[in-house]
Amino acid sequence: MGASATLAADALTDMMIPFWQFVIGALVLVTVVLSVRKLVMRGPSRMGGAMLMAGGAVIGLTVVSYLVQLL
Repeated sequence: MGASATLAADALTDMMIPFWQFVIGALVLVTVVLSVRKLVMRGPSRMGGAMLMAGGAVIGLTVVSYLVQLL
């Protein structure tokens, strides 16, 4: 009976991984949308800083999702 409990835990983890990837993707999308909104509100004079902020947010979330996936 011990083997079935392990298999059940592995199956549950395998089913939840796509869900977490979806959550991370949704958070990335929200971050990009908010960053683009700030870019539009600030105007062209601050475009460089806003683009760096948006790019940094996307890269940061990508690194975090990769590290979480490795766990």
